[in-house]
Formats: sequence, structure tokens, C-alpha cells
Amino acid sequence: MIGAAYRGLVLAGTPLLDLWLRRRQARGKEDHLRWRERRGLAGLPRPAGRVLWVHGASVGESLSVLPLLTRLGQACPGWSVLLTTGTVTSAALLADRLTADPALSHVCHQYVPVDHPLWVRRFLDHWKPDAALWLESELWPTLIHALGRRRVPLVLINGRMSERSFRRWQNLPGFARSLLAPFTLCLGQTEGDADRLRALGARQSRCVGNIKMATPPLPVDPATQAVLRAAVGDRPCWLAASTHAGEEAVAAAVHRALAAEIPGLLTLIAPRHPLRAEEIMAGLPGMRLTRRQQAGAGAVLPDAETEIYLADTMGEMGLLYRQAPVSFIGKSLIGQGGQNPVEAARLGTAVVFGPHMQNFPELAPRLLACGGAVAVSDGESLAATVRILLTDPARRAAVAGAGQGFATAEADVLDRVVAELMPILRGGES
Repeated sequence: MIGAAYRGLVLAGTPLLDLWLRRRQARGKEDHLRWRERRGLAGLPRPAGRVLWVHGASVGESLSVLPLLTRLGQACPGWSVLLTTGTVTSAALLADRLTADPALSHVCHQYVPVDHPLWVRRFLDHWKPDAALWLESELWPTLIHALGRRRVPLVLINGRMSERSFRRWQNLPGFARSLLAPFTLCLGQTEGDADRLRALGARQSRCVGNIKMATPPLPVDPATQAVLRAAVGDRPCWLAASTHAGEEAVAAAVHRALAAEIPGLLTLIAPRHPLRAEEIMAGLPGMRLTRRQQAGAGAVLPDAETEIYLADTMGEMGLLYRQAPVSFIGKSLIGQGGQNPVEAARLGTAVVFGPHMQNFPELAPRLLACGGAVAVSDGESLAATVRILLTDPARRAAVAGAGQGFATAEADVLDRVVAELMPILRGGES
């Protein structure tokens, strides 16, 4: 009954959904050239042969699955992969990664359709996936039930089910069971995630590891890296990475608190959403700020007077983490959930994050427990921690070394995930 009511509301709200998409497009949150894909209208022809549909919500999920797709391309020759996401940022990053890596030549990108019965039907009628992998916590009822009706094998990879979400789903036990029933297999990020998915009705649910632990180091162009290093020189610097609204002001306050005692301090800020650059600049009056991306100017470098270097670019986190010996992980101080700390730790920067790391309920505590990260509670404690890490090389090296060791310790998780998937994918082969 709940599912039927949901579909009825979505159908009745079609004009509102169209308006919502147009408004998002006007704000730059939908691709003005490809927004019809969100209505299920394909922008590419379907490849010949078997198609595996892989869906992740945005940047983190889609990038974390690329090593798995490389392995599946080797294990399942002849299969093509349709990778869908829902954000403009993820589409832009994937365009670069898929073009640059020959091992991903079997992968193409489309925007996921909005969870509307007619748009979903249009999408599936065109792509006709032979199997589907969904990442983390993307549970859209219309898409899931449509795959179930078409008997498409469906697997949840790196599934997340927090205690909070679990309690909410327990209030709708029948709906939760119907939502999880089409999944052939659910692979939880942690044993706890797998247990909660099983309790809600997943047919098979287990944990074989977190694929984010097998993500290769973020890429960097050596020439670009050399240019930035030369521009920064021997100035002490730290990075506020993947920041959300409000955290840029905290980073600027940290800079002001430390600048007098750490001569030449440079603060790098890389917002999670680069389109917020103008808003961020307006919110940091009085700071000597250099914006990396300027129209017609290419990559602008910080000069000796720069206090804040605003890296409003995409696909350069590998560059920035390698530049900064200390990195604060955004969406963890103001906001909820945090961003991936393992990407930073893998590159040898000392990781710092705030109290809101709910998106990484297993990874964040483990990283803290091994000494591979430092937790802070507010802007004042962030300033104190950055001061210690920048002025105490031994302490900084200990945190960075422990974090890097943790981030590289479970590289074989892909072997375990592939072993789980192969019977399902080969079972559908003729």
C-alpha cells in the first residue's frame, strides 16, 4: 500500500518534478545539455551485448567503484557497464576519468532518472540491463521494484544502513522488506550494516570489506604538482578539504589565529562544491585570497601575499592532499556525515576531522584508534590541532604514517567482492 501510494504521488506530482528539474538547472545543479537523461531519455545508444548497470549517488560512490569496474572488465569480457550518478560534479569528474583510463573503456556514464514510473520505464526499456549493482544507501522504490519485475539480478555493494535509518525503517517493516526483496545479495560496508540489512528483510546479507579501502591513490599530474610546489615553496600550509557551507569561515578563523605564530602560513580551501566559489569569497572579507580557477586565466597560483588559496577546481584533490602536510576533512564540523578520510590518509597527509563522521561509522573510529587521524570538536580545537601538527614534525609524521598504513592494509577487498559477484554475473550468461 505504501509503495502504491508513493507511485501515485509521484505520478500526480509530474508537473512539480518538471519544475523542480528546471529550477535545479537554473541553479547549475542539473546539466543543461543532458537534463533530459533525468527524465529517462537516453543520451547514448545501448552497447551491443550484455550490460551491467552500476549506480552511485555522487562523487564518492562513483569514484570508489572504478577499481571494481576495472576488475570486472577483466573478469567479464564482453560486458559493457552503464554507470549512473545524480550530480553534475560526479559527471564532470567521471568524464575525465573514463576518458583517461583505457581500462575503463567499457564504461559509459548517464544521469540516473528521477524515481518516476514513466521515466524509469523509459530508461529501462532503452538500456535493458542484464544485471545491476547499487552502491551504499541508494534505495529508490520505483527503480528497485521495476528491476525486480524484470527479474534483473540486483546487488547492493558497500551497503550502508545506519542505526538511525534502521530505526526509521523498523517503523515500516513491510515496505522495508518489499524494498530489499529484489536484491539478490546485499554486501554491507560493515558487519553492523549487513546485520541491519538482514534484519530488515534482505535475502542474503554479509560483509566482505569496504571497497573504499581498495581505491587507488587519487591521481595527480606531475607537471601541475611541480608548478604548485614551486609556487608554495617552503611556506607552511594546511588544507581544508571538501568543505561545506560554514566551514570555510572556520578555516579562515584558524588561519587568523595561527598566522602570527606560524610565519608565512598558507591555508588551502577546496570546497566540496566549486560552484560556491563566489559565495565563499564574499564570506571571507579582509583575507588576501587567491582563486585558483579564474575565467580565461587558467590555473592561478598563490603568491607571497596570499593567505587563503581557494581551490575551486574539480579532480584536483590528489594534487592538494599531496601538497598539504595537514588536511581537515570537511562536512564533519558543520553539517552531517563527513567526507572520505581514507583518500587523504592514503596520500600521507595528517588527517583531522570533526565530530560528524556518520557516513563512515566504522572507518572513522578505526582510523582514530590506530592513531591515523585526530578528532576535533570545534573551530578552536581545530586551530590547536593544526598548530601542533604544523609545528611538531614528529607528531605529524606519526599521524600521517599510521593513517597511510591503515589506508593501504586492506587492498585485497576487491578480490572478495569480485568472488561474491561472479556467480551472479555468470549465472545470467548464456
